[in-house]
Amino acid sequence: MEHGTRERQTIFINVSSRPERPHSLPARLLRVGGRGVKGPAVGPERLTTSREQQIASTTRPPRLAKKREPGKSTAGTPLTMTRFKGHQHRIRHAHQKRASEMSRMKRTVTVLLFLLLAAALVSAQDWIRTGTGLGVEKIRLAAPDFQMVTTDTGTQNLAMTFNTTFTNDLQSAGIFDMVSRSFFPLSIPGAPQQVVLPEWGSPPPNASMLAFGNLGVQAGYLNVQGWLYDTKNPQSPQVLGKQYREQANEANARLIAHRFADEIIFRLGGGVQGIAESRVYFVSNRSGSKEIWQMDYDGANQKQLTHLGSIALSPHVSPDGARVAFSGVTKEGWQILMYSLDLGRLVTFARFGGDNYSPAWSSDGQNIALSSSRTGNSEIYAVSSTGSNPRRLTENKGPDVSPTWNPKTNAQIAWVSGRTGLPQIYTMASDGTNVVRMTDQGYAVSPSWSPNGQFLAFAWVRHYGPGAPGASDIYVMDVASKQWAQLTHDGGRNDFPSWSPDGRHIVFQSNRTGKLQIWTMLADGSQQRQLTTAGENSQPDWSFK
Repeated sequence: MEHGTRERQTIFINVSSRPERPHSLPARLLRVGGRGVKGPAVGPERLTTSREQQIASTTRPPRLAKKREPGKSTAGTPLTMTRFKGHQHRIRHAHQKRASEMSRMKRTVTVLLFLLLAAALVSAQDWIRTGTGLGVEKIRLAAPDFQMVTTDTGTQNLAMTFNTTFTNDLQSAGIFDMVSRSFFPLSIPGAPQQVVLPEWGSPPPNASMLAFGNLGVQAGYLNVQGWLYDTKNPQSPQVLGKQYREQANEANARLIAHRFADEIIFRLGGGVQGIAESRVYFVSNRSGSKEIWQMDYDGANQKQLTHLGSIALSPHVSPDGARVAFSGVTKEGWQILMYSLDLGRLVTFARFGGDNYSPAWSSDGQNIALSSSRTGNSEIYAVSSTGSNPRRLTENKGPDVSPTWNPKTNAQIAWVSGRTGLPQIYTMASDGTNVVRMTDQGYAVSPSWSPNGQFLAFAWVRHYGPGAPGASDIYVMDVASKQWAQLTHDGGRNDFPSWSPDGRHIVFQSNRTGKLQIWTMLADGSQQRQLTTAGENSQPDWSFK
């Protein structure tokens, strides 16, 4: 990550060359009193000794120096080849010494720049991790496979699905240091009486916590028992104990794994709810046209929702998870449309004049902000959840698009405006007052407000223009201080970030592999992972819960 810059990006600092010094020798042969004397470099004026000063003070004119003959010194002593070579050696030595000093200076500057960059990266990681809950010391957690109490083929398949999902959920949480399976003891417990705490709490596992359990299928139902033990507390080790019972199928095996993982994350993650049951909504063209799709937070269970047969963009799910607002092409042009997840179809929503884009729900579910050109320019409006009572919030010549609410208070809206030329990120009060410009250069779009209201994630080309270095990358900015950090550095175009409900993850689109796909990462830029592969996929929106 970068604060101002980031790892793998060079800090370009103009370290000017030192002014060229005259090529003078550190010492010259001076002819004083008829003899060669070693002294400091001098200009064209003649140096005099005290004896010569005495001579000059008399009325007698000074003696003229003898005319130098070829191969002779002024004192009449021949300049031998040995003395000439010594003179050349001193010249070479002076240049070598100066070159060595310059080389050491360059190395010192390089080291200092590296240390400054490292300090900046650590600083950026610190304030992001502190604000997102990733800054706490990671808990060393061991999570061996749950043991099967029935051994039929159906149970084996469900056990594999459960164990894979459960382990992935814990690894993705960002708050655990997972113990490698190669460090596990030979005996894996499936019940409390089988646990030998010293085997897990001592090296090589050296786990602080142990998650274990068992599962089986009985009468068509999947039964799962799970425990969480504190290996450092032998007197009272149990932190959590849960039982689950659902119809025996792979979907429910994943569901139970998600729920138990979220219980552990909630207990050990500072009381923040886990995200294993959350969903991501996005645009995909894999069916032949751009439609709205959904998937689990980890990329599983990808499913098409809309079937417009035209173009659907900018999905945004309601806080209760019941409806998805999006913009689509209709007979009336671009309109805000509403899809009911409960009914599995479009439902009625108010229609407006002009083109209407990028709907965004407030976290209380009472209002929707959107961009509309009903009066000519694209401006930001707020309407009720049914589309009634439109209220205009901006009024400028440049386009205003992509609104997003502060989910902590619903008292602020961030959006993109082109009022000064290139698009920049702004914030304002939810009634349109108190406008503040957040970015000051480049090309900044697609803001997304973190659940705690502290950060904005957005896409930014910081140096925009023909031949300018850099690409579109995901950044995070602290709203109060405007301090920012760069999260992506892998090339291509990275855009449309969206926060997870726990504020510890960000989903975004990227074409780094050649096609637009959905990726996820921790909020500090680490653990970047691709979620989609089929077709091209873009504009992800993470559910509120």
